[in-house]
Parts: sequence; C-alpha cells; structure tokens
Amino acid sequence: MILTFVVRKILRILTAFLAGGLVFACMGAIYQAVAMRIDADRFLQRGKSFDASGLRLNLDCSGQGGPAVILESGLGGPALDWVLVQPEVAKFTRVCSYDRAGYGWSDVSRAPRTSLQIAKELKALLDSAGETGPFLMVGHSFGGYNIRLFTGRYPQDVAGLVLVDASHPDEAKRIDTILTPAQRAAQQRSEIWPRIAAPLQIHLGLARIALSLGWNRSRFLSKRLQQEFLYLEQRPNYQRAIQAEDASWEASGAQAVAAGSLGARPLIVLTAGRPYELDPLLTPEQRVQQDQIWIHDLQVEEMHLSSRGRQIIVPDSGHDMPQERPGAIIAAIHSMWSSLH
Repeated sequence: MILTFVVRKILRILTAFLAGGLVFACMGAIYQAVAMRIDADRFLQRGKSFDASGLRLNLDCSGQGGPAVILESGLGGPALDWVLVQPEVAKFTRVCSYDRAGYGWSDVSRAPRTSLQIAKELKALLDSAGETGPFLMVGHSFGGYNIRLFTGRYPQDVAGLVLVDASHPDEAKRIDTILTPAQRAAQQRSEIWPRIAAPLQIHLGLARIALSLGWNRSRFLSKRLQQEFLYLEQRPNYQRAIQAEDASWEASGAQAVAAGSLGARPLIVLTAGRPYELDPLLTPEQRVQQDQIWIHDLQVEEMHLSSRGRQIIVPDSGHDMPQERPGAIIAAIHSMWSSLH
C-alpha cells in the first residue's frame, strides 16, 4: 500500500515536471519565432547580393582606393565579424567583407564546403561585383585556409596576405601529443553536449533570453550588435553551414598544404598571445605547452609560407581577434597596404 502511494506520488511529480517542461518549450518557441520576425525588420542586409556561378552571395564593400582589401571570416563568422575592422580600413582604401554560402544573407550551396570550393565562389563573387585585383587578402582562423587556396588558384589576384590567428593543418595532431589518453577521451565526451545544446538554445529562445537578461555574449560589442549577431546566427541555414564547413575541415587543411607556398608575397601573421580558452582538463604546464606550440611553432611555420613573411604577436588578444583587438588587424592591414604602393 505504501509502495503504491510512493509510486503514484513519483508519477504525479514526473507528469507535472514534463507538463511544465512542455509549456516552457512551447512558450520559448513562440517567443523565438516572434522575436525573429521583429529582428527581420530591425536588421537589414548590409551589402548587396550578386550572382556567383548560380549562388546569390552577399558582398559588403566600402571605401575607395587600392589595392582593395578582402576580409575572410573564420568558421561560424558572417561578414558582420569585421564590423569593428572594416569602417576603419575604409578610411584609407576599398574594403569588402562577405557572407559565405549559408551565412548571413547568402544562399545555401550544395557543393562541399571545402576551402577550394569557397575560393572558387569568392572569385566568382568578386568578378560578378566588378571588384578587380590584385587584392590584399585577410583571413581569420579557418579563413586563413580559404585565402591560401584563393592565392594558389588565382595568384595574379593577390598582392599580399594577412593571416589573423589562422588555422594550421597540423594543430590538432600537434596539440594531441601533450594530452594523456584519459584527457583525449574526456575532450571527445565534452564535445557532445554543445552539439545537442546549440539547436535547443536557438529553438527555445534560450540564447535570446540570456542576452535580454544582460548575459552578454561579447564584452567587446554593443548590445545592438550582439542582437544582430544573434539574429544572423539563428537564421535557419547558419548551423547547417557551420556543420558542413566543419565536416570538410581536414580536407580544407590538406588543400591549403597542396596550394603550396606564397612565394615572395608580403605576409603578416598576426598571432594571439592567448590563443586558447582556459581548459580545466589541462594542467598548468600543459596549458603553457599548448600556447607555445601554437605561438612559436605552428604560427612561425605559417610565417615561413612566404620569403617575406613576418609574425606579430598580439599579447593581449584571444583567438577572436577581429572583435577583441581590431586595432591590431587595422594596423597590420595599413602597414601592408602602405608597403604595396
């Protein structure tokens, strides 16, 4: 009798919990849908759409002069990633940012999202928009692969490059050498939850609620810019575009290697002095090793891609340099732009 009563009590609690969760989920989904409709009126397209071999891609150009600067974002970065950099560069030359396929205001592409394919699409976009090289190419993180492929495929269109804490094909393998088997397994397990949580945060409006409560996603951006980023990142094709590029990560790295050296083109490698987020799985000694491998091994190797390469370490920057330390990027672009005259 007592056991039956306890079981019924537990069932009532579980039923109430599930019902409450369902109500919360429905309210969150409605809130998210209404907010997205409102944001669609608030945040209009920055730039214009051009046909790029059958794709409509968004290109945002400003300023006058040459050589023009082309800004290539990292994985997950729409053209808006350069919002703190582009206006300052536009004061001394023409500068363009763009949304890769699936990002921001650009169409989705069914083609593999490798750096080679992205470089082809960028070339088609620039040609369609009437932007002529040679360009000064700037690539952040994964964007570094893309501009290396662009240079290898269209060498006549590239006058110089700035790699902004750019990806290195051997990063995972080199960093993996400092981990124990237990740490590797723990890292793999820790990657599962974000993949599940990200879609839930979007569809239930949790990320939007957090921002409205003042839990800023970036201390470097105004509240309005944070809201604009959130709107772009919650458009239907965004997560699929990230997943497609991530799935092609190794192939893109191999393509970057196959593209070869940059010859004697001027190259600046901007390296974050704090490249990695604090990882509680690593010991203090391993964290130091991790930073050393990135700063003094992998990034130095990228500097040697050109016989005229040089490295600038930005000690107070994390990996997200376009938002954390845009001034360092602007200064590097201006330095190279001046040297090309």
